[in-house]
Amino acid sequence: MKLMQPIPRMQIPTGNEWVYEVKYDGFRCVLHWEKDTIRLFSRNDVELTTNFPEIISFCSINQAIIEEYLPVELDGEIVIINNEFQANFPAIQKRGRLNKKETIDKAAGIRPATFLAFDLLRENGSSLMNKTYSERKKELSAFFKSAKFEPSISRLNRLSLIPSYRNADELWEIVFAFKGEGVIAKKKGSFYGLGKQHTDWLKIKNWRKFEGILTDFDTKNDYFNVKVYDGDQLVDAGKCKHGVDESEIATLHELFTTKGTKSGSEFRLPPAICAEVNTLDFVKHEIREPSINRILVNTNAADCTVQKMKVNMAMLPETVEASKINKLFWPEDGVTKGDLLTYLREISPYMLPFLKDRILTLIRCPDGVQGEYFFQKHLPDYAPSFITSYPTNDEVFFICNKLETLLWFGNHGALEFHTPFQTAGSANPAEIVFDLDPPDRERFPLAIQAANILKQMLDDLKLISFVKTSGNKGIQVHIPIPKDSLTYDETGIFTEAIAMTMENAYPALFTTERLKKNRKERMYIDYVQHAMDKTIINAYSPRKTNRATVSTPLFWEEVKEGLTPEMFTINNVAERVKTLGCPFTGYNVTGERQQMTNILNLLRQKK
Repeated sequence: MKLMQPIPRMQIPTGNEWVYEVKYDGFRCVLHWEKDTIRLFSRNDVELTTNFPEIISFCSINQAIIEEYLPVELDGEIVIINNEFQANFPAIQKRGRLNKKETIDKAAGIRPATFLAFDLLRENGSSLMNKTYSERKKELSAFFKSAKFEPSISRLNRLSLIPSYRNADELWEIVFAFKGEGVIAKKKGSFYGLGKQHTDWLKIKNWRKFEGILTDFDTKNDYFNVKVYDGDQLVDAGKCKHGVDESEIATLHELFTTKGTKSGSEFRLPPAICAEVNTLDFVKHEIREPSINRILVNTNAADCTVQKMKVNMAMLPETVEASKINKLFWPEDGVTKGDLLTYLREISPYMLPFLKDRILTLIRCPDGVQGEYFFQKHLPDYAPSFITSYPTNDEVFFICNKLETLLWFGNHGALEFHTPFQTAGSANPAEIVFDLDPPDRERFPLAIQAANILKQMLDDLKLISFVKTSGNKGIQVHIPIPKDSLTYDETGIFTEAIAMTMENAYPALFTTERLKKNRKERMYIDYVQHAMDKTIINAYSPRKTNRATVSTPLFWEEVKEGLTPEMFTINNVAERVKTLGCPFTGYNVTGERQQMTNILNLLRQKK
């Protein structure tokens, strides 16, 4: 079947006749679901059923719930989810190339794919092609509601629904913040057409832009080589061949072929012609879907650098003017302020949910980790209006709910982000956290051992826990809990009971002694720190250490021999999350559903 395809546009159409969806980067696909027969077909009618067994398995397990709707056909996208608004195209491409069952099954277990449905083509065996987009979307939403499928888009779900938005600006702001691929605009009253013979579905991509140098022109394929400076050396950024109008392209062709040095089919010019290049991503040292946005006649080639490219590709908001990006913040590893800003931008979709609605305390190092530093918890007088203030009594604190806020403070040298255990305005904790603090990094294995012992105790209490490195020398174990389910007095009783149990079971290894001189090289279990207005390092926050380490969420199976805090730095954590997924995915949902019966029984015994 020939599927309806969106038409590329540079601008989002507006008006009451349009609605908008997130564009995800994956494999366009139709899910054919008949009783006991579930199949996946690509846009080109290639069967993908055996490539994505995790999706087929989910449908099979849940077939009884939706049997009354069968047969159905869902139009959508198979993706590997990074976050709610961004998919991982290199990962789904890699999955698509696998053909051995054992390899496919292993990949599905490590990083499962998700079918994101955006249209309903058939229901109860009847075609819905004669219905408008709005009517089909309504039927699709009813299908998900009746099936009681978890509609949210998450790496934990195998079948999800892509929602519609009425406000284009609102959705574009979200897509920009999450570095999503783009937006699809759809006419509410349109009917499902075939192919591209229509103007009812339009796609607007969220282009990244950077400044590069056009150095070579290949007459064999009409491609220009794009390069940037890394120090004194020119390095490849990729190739592109179109974008600007035909007259400008013709001028470039003539310039290279008449003035350039010929070598085979290529003509080379000295580094002088600069261009702003559009691309969707920079993967394995190659720009993806590149095009020349415009020729930069007033730009000096020496200014087209790798560092500047990284910052530009990070897509910093216009409200944040990055300054002194070449300043060394972590001299030992050559990590700059620009690297910090790039890291914060890339990790923001995963970091911001844990900063949300919590009063923030910062450690600011305007000259890097080897310079002077200071704590900040009050809103500075010169802060821009987009930062959320939180006045209480005679003090004004602040909250980091937005990308702009995170990057503004990063641009002002904020290296560490600390938050309390409760949200602003609440007197009760939203989570319980155990801080496992060995005497030094050499004895980090003590924290690994303690974390695994603690997990077993929490498992026995039917509590779901999450774990992260502190980014310094310890490990922190988090337990999200339902809103207002416990007071700080109650969590204090609980954390003390757990800590004392561990200390009594392993007196030679662990201690609750607060005075360092009395710990006798044992690992400290800090349960006193879990209290009103005390703070903990936020997930994915950098640390003021010499190696640019990060407080990094882990999968529990990673908490084993060989784990070290130095494994996770601002140079690799963002890519780690894209490769493996965020281990804290579902944290808040888990908190809402956390089974509290056993912990409440324990508290009653202690009282």
